[in-house]
Amino acid sequence: MIKDFFVRNWELKLLAIFLALVLWILLIPEEKTFAEKNLTVSLELINIPPDVEVVEKPETTINLKVRARKRIINQLNSDDFLAELDLSKASVYQQEYPLETRMVKTPPEVEIISVSPPYIHVKLEKTKRLEMEVVPSLIGRPAEGYRLVKVEVIPAKVMVSGPESKVKTRDKVITSPIDATSLTEPQTIEVDLILPRPELRLLSPYPRAKVTITVEKKENGTTNKDSKKGARDSDYDGFWNHY
Repeated sequence: MIKDFFVRNWELKLLAIFLALVLWILLIPEEKTFAEKNLTVSLELINIPPDVEVVEKPETTINLKVRARKRIINQLNSDDFLAELDLSKASVYQQEYPLETRMVKTPPEVEIISVSPPYIHVKLEKTKRLEMEVVPSLIGRPAEGYRLVKVEVIPAKVMVSGPESKVKTRDKVITSPIDATSLTEPQTIEVDLILPRPELRLLSPYPRAKVTITVEKKENGTTNKDSKKGARDSDYDGFWNHY
């Protein structure tokens, strides 16, 4: 009897079950159904130790798979999420850092199912500080009949910091170009300071320098000062070429 009950008209019974399932799905309230969504969000590095530099930054975005009620998930976008990698305990000897769901701040009632990639590459180096000489960058020469006597820079040296591998002992800070063409009298110019590499930072609160260029008029092939010393016309050429 029981066997006959299940076997008799089984096609109709199967159809009835299918229709009942479809009807249940259609009538269930949307706020009680869930869906998943893939999003690409920005990754921020936070709490970088003060004596450490990031020399190789990771990918700026990561991929999330999230789950939420349908009425919520359709309104979600990347700006609703904040992904942060805390480097407060980072070491220069570690270059791979795991990404976990707890690193992502989400809107209410949203669940993070997965984060990819599982690891990111971040290369760190110790910070190095070095006092560098400031060298003026001169273009052209004084007017005919005049000679360069002296070039003074204030400050003569500045403190620079950056990743250990990017701070070189022989490096110098140069000024923005100074046009010395046709100079006939001493002149003081305020100029920008240009670091030898973009990874470096100037620690001075004022990123400019004052350059004073002193020229003198030649008298019978010499300057007033040279005439007392018996200096030749070429005595200052090496000084000029140094800059």
